[in-house]
Amino acid sequence: MLKENPRLDGLDERILGVLEEDASIANNELARRVHASAPTCLRRVQRLCAIGVIERRVAILDPATFGPSLTAIVEITLDHQGDEFQRLFEERVGGDPAVLQCYRVSPGPDFVLVVQVRDMPAYHALAHRLFTAEANVRNVRSFFAMHRSKFETRLARA
Repeated sequence: MLKENPRLDGLDERILGVLEEDASIANNELARRVHASAPTCLRRVQRLCAIGVIERRVAILDPATFGPSLTAIVEITLDHQGDEFQRLFEERVGGDPAVLQCYRVSPGPDFVLVVQVRDMPAYHALAHRLFTAEANVRNVRSFFAMHRSKFETRLARA
């Protein structure tokens, strides 16, 4: 985990830019693209991982490949908003594999979730599992994606 604001130079930024596009490339190819030696790139990537700039490397799958899928953006308002109640809710939803993202937001609802389920019955089961009275949830407002026109994992640079 990132302990402090890391010092990143131009080479670090170029490495991160390439890896954000395709983290599966070989180290030699990464070195070629960023105009550095392979050992230097390897050390830099290891350092960026160690200090938490690179959290993890994953494959991004196409949800449509696995049959019908339903993406929901869900606004949650808790009945009690204290820090302990929010932490408990985050733990509850954080353990569910259908919850892809969870944001604590302000103003408006307390949380916004992005969930991916097979179909509407699966969403109903998720809602029953996660948003019941014992979950301290007062209000649930769900939006169902009809079409995804953009999906990025890259971070915006200032």
